[in-house]
Amino acid sequence: MDFKDLPDEELWLQMQDDLYDGLKDEVVEETKEALARGYSPTEVLAKGLVAGMDIVGVDFRDGVLFVPEVLMAANAMKAGMEILRPLLTQTGAPRIGTMVIGTVKGDIHDIGKNLVSMMMEGAGFEVINLGVNNDADKFVAAVKEHNADILGMSALLTTTMPYMKVVIQALKDEGLRDKVFVMVGGAPVSEAFAEEIEADAYGRDAATAVDIAKRYMAWKNAQRAAT
Repeated sequence: MDFKDLPDEELWLQMQDDLYDGLKDEVVEETKEALARGYSPTEVLAKGLVAGMDIVGVDFRDGVLFVPEVLMAANAMKAGMEILRPLLTQTGAPRIGTMVIGTVKGDIHDIGKNLVSMMMEGAGFEVINLGVNNDADKFVAAVKEHNADILGMSALLTTTMPYMKVVIQALKDEGLRDKVFVMVGGAPVSEAFAEEIEADAYGRDAATAVDIAKRYMAWKNAQRAAT
């Protein structure tokens, strides 16, 4: 298909559809085409990539899509982001917020975490993905360095789950606990466990995690505006 012949509105819809279907090359071409038409990187991000990932998020939450399909969509979004990221940096495009995310010490699972990371990026967050097997010092250092709004921790083993509490204690010791919103997730993690370790929220899945993060940032920005 030649995207050049599509009216603007149809280009956005085609971009969202192709992202949904995980068609990486097409999303890259559509991103370039939208920029060539004079749209700003922020508009391309919002009308094409974020709008497409929003639909993916809803269908994932509702059980229409499953992890492999969402990962394909997220990879297509990432390909579009590779083109937009340097341009967004130049234009100083506003980000919703900053999130540090990682799998805790002793745990090397990262599919779920990477999915959350990509979908957060798709929603307009700057995401610092620390990878796997992170100790408390690494989480604390990253929160400080990036002045993070949100810290996301993931665990897939019941044996590594308790380490989340160690990280939260380290944040308290450094006087950072009140400055960062802590979200936890992973297969064995539950709402009750999140409460027990004094995390702020439990992300049942990637779509839920994005919703919680967006709501938190809306609240935080409203608080800032009020002071």
